[in-house]
Amino acid sequence: MTRVLAVRLDSDGDVLLTGPALRALAATADRLDLLVSPAGRAAGGLLPGVDDVLVFDAPWTGFAPPPVDAGAVAALVAGLAGRRYDRAVIFTSFHQSPLPMALLARLAGVGAVAATSVDYPGSLLDVRHHRPDGLHEVEAALALARAAGGALPAGDDGRLAVRGPLPAAGHLLPDRPYVVLHPGASVPARAIAPAHAGAIAAALVAAGWPVVVTGGAAERDVAARVAATAGRGVVAAAAEGAADAPAPEGAGAAEVVDLAGRTSFAELAAVLAGAAAVVVGNTGPAHLAAAVAAPVVSLFSPVVPAERWAPYGVDAQVLGDQHAACAGSRARACPLPGHPCLTGVAPARVVEAVHALARARTVVPA
Repeated sequence: MTRVLAVRLDSDGDVLLTGPALRALAATADRLDLLVSPAGRAAGGLLPGVDDVLVFDAPWTGFAPPPVDAGAVAALVAGLAGRRYDRAVIFTSFHQSPLPMALLARLAGVGAVAATSVDYPGSLLDVRHHRPDGLHEVEAALALARAAGGALPAGDDGRLAVRGPLPAAGHLLPDRPYVVLHPGASVPARAIAPAHAGAIAAALVAAGWPVVVTGGAAERDVAARVAATAGRGVVAAAAEGAADAPAPEGAGAAEVVDLAGRTSFAELAAVLAGAAAVVVGNTGPAHLAAAVAAPVVSLFSPVVPAERWAPYGVDAQVLGDQHAACAGSRARACPLPGHPCLTGVAPARVVEAVHALARARTVVPA
């Protein structure tokens, strides 16, 4: 019996991007377990091919990592040793080192360890994979999985996916075609500014779309501001009698549904799956939308390259100035006043993108 441990100690979005690679490993093993950080637990539980999800809060990853805890590290090593893995495959982003985890895998007696590494690994890696230039994160993970002996099964197209069935979410949603707007992000530089998001929501409602605002529990205040701004914007548009943006009957607060903090990760997946389109920054829900085959309007801040992190394998339009001064900076907070790479995208342009994606699915606002 071949037992494989896959490791991705990042957030939910990063874990989702590893999904096709995990399916490739699962297809060539009898058992596949996934080790994630607490921030990736929800996504890990939705991925096809994964038999068990293990959680470890690693002191070498994340924006606010925990202090080194010798007892927790020892417990992890002992737990992995007890599972007697034949192989471990450590997935990382290009700027991360897999070597701390490789050392722990060695201490746990894992038979062979594979990872992508630009650093000299000594005796820690059996497969030292080199990432080719120009790959999306999904493709880079798949390349490592193949180097470690994995292969996608026949009929698997290599796109993102989640387990079904998803929970019912219809009771939370409008009774006609809707657009999801997810303004927040774990990295502020990648988020849509609340006032801008509110203006986008108002423009969508004025164009006939109910808008569902989503977010985590920590984003409730932001979502409430967006919904309130959208309501005021729709009323103003109606008062001005804008010919190109007529407010639908009953437009305003009733046309904007605020679900921030009200859904589990799986319920959020169901909400996204039913959307005509999803408007979102470069953050985990963009990849969750792709995993449920929802079209994505990506307001993409260029602090990281879109060719590596844009929504993968779905109809998408990437908006935002990809040549702004912050491009490639990996900045967490926007270094430019006013967040111009995203705020420069006019709400009307977002509506245009939503309409184009929805038309491709023959979905129109009621």
